[in-house]
Amino acid sequence: MIEFASVSKTYPGPTTAVSDFSLTVPSHRTVVLVGSSGSGKSTLMRMVNRMVEPTSGAVLIDGEDVRDSDAVALRRSIGYVLQNGGLMPHWTVLDNVATVPVLTGTPKKRARAAAMELLERVGLDPAMGRRYPAQLSGGQQQRVGVARALAMDPNILLMDEPFGAVDPIMRRELQEELLRLQTDLRKTIVFVTHDVDEAFLLGDEVVVLREQGQIAQQGTPAEILGSPADDFVRGFIGADRGDRTLTTTEIDGRTIAVDGTGRPVGVLAP
Repeated sequence: MIEFASVSKTYPGPTTAVSDFSLTVPSHRTVVLVGSSGSGKSTLMRMVNRMVEPTSGAVLIDGEDVRDSDAVALRRSIGYVLQNGGLMPHWTVLDNVATVPVLTGTPKKRARAAAMELLERVGLDPAMGRRYPAQLSGGQQQRVGVARALAMDPNILLMDEPFGAVDPIMRRELQEELLRLQTDLRKTIVFVTHDVDEAFLLGDEVVVLREQGQIAQQGTPAEILGSPADDFVRGFIGADRGDRTLTTTEIDGRTIAVDGTGRPVGVLAP
């Protein structure tokens, strides 16, 4: 479990990135922080692995203040996936995935063997382990980034807009892959995005942020869609968009879901 206890972050200037934010992330669940630029979502996520230190308040993992942990050891124990993958360009894919296990003392041969298995787990041909990042597509690089984050079998995964730099088709594939992995692995995931549709797809719980990390609403996707807290949330999630309002119609004996623009979007199961 991750707990943000009244955390704030102020930079010289002064500029307040986050002001008095509190939230509990339950174990084995995916919580998505969604908001526009300036909402403090990435700042909050980076407090978990001490890439950002709060000015006040505390972040706790299973009741322990992260500031009581060695920062390097803490970061190696938490999986972290960046938007651009963050891969070492002059290392093979296999060595990229095996980075942290090798750094923490796992023999290189064993770490590489485990890395091969991880590549297959994230949907890549293990033979790609011999390639270099520049020889992969953007989507493949992101899969490698996820494999690297899983290499130490961490309890916690931090994912900072990891699918934002790929095309829409690949993005959806990566989202579906993450859902599959989470069903199998049941990690505690903090996921950051500015895309509300991505948030609703991936999150067990979604936290909609205003500026400075102020919580506008939190809840399940269904709760937020069904009952937006205010006009800010309603506008942010596009509650009045045509594709949010669905009706049904009968065609050749089948029930078709139709959005507010009249476009068919799916077939209801009998």
